[in-house]
Amino acid sequence: MDGVAEGVLRARVSAPAVDGAANQALVRLLADELGMPRRDVRLVAGAAGRTKLVAVDGLPVEHLLARWPGLRT
Repeated sequence: MDGVAEGVLRARVSAPAVDGAANQALVRLLADELGMPRRDVRLVAGAAGRTKLVAVDGLPVEHLLARWPGLRT
């Protein structure tokens, strides 16, 4: 994780952007960082672009903001 910049969480994955591998790697990374099952982290928008919108089910917004201050929710 590269932290939050301008309200956006910056993350890098090494998986190639082929057949959704990078998207799956991002979901795994976020789930692992949050200590949550992967099924609770899902890509909502941006599957084909660099900017993604991710939903995290079952986690209070306050927890995300405590983890990554400045994150736009």
